[in-house]
Amino acid sequence: MRLLLLASLAGIAAIAAPDIARGGDSFYLKDGDRVVFYGDSITDQLLYTTYTETFVVTRFPHLNLTFTHSGWGGDKVGGGEGGSIDRRLARDVIAYRPTVVTIMLGMNDASYRPFQQDIFDRYASGYRHIVDELKSDLPGVRLTLIRPSPYDDVTREPKFEGGYNAVLLRYADFVEELARERHCAVADLNGPLVVATKKAFEVDKEKAADFNPDRVHPSPAGQLIMAQSLLKAWGAPSLVSAVSLDANGPRIISADGAEVTELARSGDALTWTQLDKALPFPIRHRSFVENLDFKDPTVALAVKTSDFFSSLDRQPLKVDGLAAADYTLSIDGALVGTFSTYDLGSGVNLAELETPMTKQALAVHHKTIDHTQMHKYRWRDIQMRFPNAPAEYVGSAVEGLDGLERTIVAEQHALAQPKPHKFELKPKAK
Repeated sequence: MRLLLLASLAGIAAIAAPDIARGGDSFYLKDGDRVVFYGDSITDQLLYTTYTETFVVTRFPHLNLTFTHSGWGGDKVGGGEGGSIDRRLARDVIAYRPTVVTIMLGMNDASYRPFQQDIFDRYASGYRHIVDELKSDLPGVRLTLIRPSPYDDVTREPKFEGGYNAVLLRYADFVEELARERHCAVADLNGPLVVATKKAFEVDKEKAADFNPDRVHPSPAGQLIMAQSLLKAWGAPSLVSAVSLDANGPRIISADGAEVTELARSGDALTWTQLDKALPFPIRHRSFVENLDFKDPTVALAVKTSDFFSSLDRQPLKVDGLAAADYTLSIDGALVGTFSTYDLGSGVNLAELETPMTKQALAVHHKTIDHTQMHKYRWRDIQMRFPNAPAEYVGSAVEGLDGLERTIVAEQHALAQPKPHKFELKPKAK
């Protein structure tokens, strides 16, 4: 149920996004924030939302944050199978007293047909109602309105002149205008994915189609790009850590977002202990849910046709003054890779490698999945399924499951705390 994470164009955003290591005052989310992701089935896929949560928890391990995933398949601005919009907002958003709410609606509202003014007017009126209701019932809430994700008219022929995504873009322009009008943030989850899909289509037509297999619901590869767009709109930092060493001496040239100790040289080998202040996003690993893995061909293509690593996942290690031609890098005794002196002098991005840090971040993501699964079970299978059961029994079950979810979230945050690691760089054996 809880599934595991643009192109060079930046997502449209109402927030500045300076490139700093751990955000502080410039990152959109603040200590103590309670975030609710609200939307239709694309949010209910629990892909871009869980990727975003894991990124934030691992990049800002010192922040006390909570995330609730409240997407429901088929929803429109008036609600859907989960109830009317006022019922949905009261039960699935306002009840959690969020300080931050993201809203992505429009795919179903535009009705999969050419633009029709009366349909659009209902959308505009309904969307304004959502914004006004949230601002009224949640004083001080910060809203991020999302330009709806694309219908794929790139890898397959449009079903009518101009295509359905062109209709969605008219709806998206309204969302952006409303965000300016009501002083909300805005994130573009449409444009960057379209650009990446076009670039991918030039490389591999079949795999590009897998970015959005049914044209409506992006795959993990497509949703990775969507998560990137939301994070960039929030001003997410690109840097995990950056360490630069000089083997001659040896000495530490710089350590940004990391503490380096016990640096020593023995012959042509270097050893040191490194404690980063954050973890990389674990894109390199295969997850047990879906295949969010750089080695998966479709995800690899998404990464290739976007700027994910350079914009959100930089963890460079740079070492000058090395004498041998090639070196092996081990962390905590496990081989990470073999690199030329040139590569090490230019900088190796550890976030792209399988390291103890990415393994730790993957464990954090599994906890993200666990707690979102627990919440969905509590919400859909208990709270919603037994509306006529004795209130004290349903309430007791909900309370117990909420307690279990809080326990999982506490484990998630504990796992996100960085640990010191022993690095060894030595000449490759001939």
